Amino acid sequence: TGKATPICWEKMRRPDVNGNEEDAEILALRALAWVLSDDARAARLLDVTGMDPQQLRTGTGSTTILTAVIDFLMAHEPDLVACAHALEVPPERLAALGSIEH
Repeated sequence: TGKATPICWEKMRRPDVNGNEEDAEILALRALAWVLSDDARAARLLDVTGMDPQQLRTGTGSTTILTAVIDFLMAHEPDLVACAHALEVPPERLAALGSIEH
């Protein structure tokens, strides 16, 4: 797999559907929670990223882990779309998290 692009959290404050701002880190954490809500999807995240459960637990919230989650979702469009729907954000908003650089 390619090297993950770092997310620049400061550049990703956009209003949600209610006009409230949600920063990229919170959105990425919500995406992580969605991924982990399904055992098969969580196992696939670990397989694809090469992380083990301990690394995920201790690194939750780190830019590296959150970037890996967004890259994971972007690699499988059905998951990206389903996650965006569940989080009530456009899929493009999640995908943009993976394309923002420092």
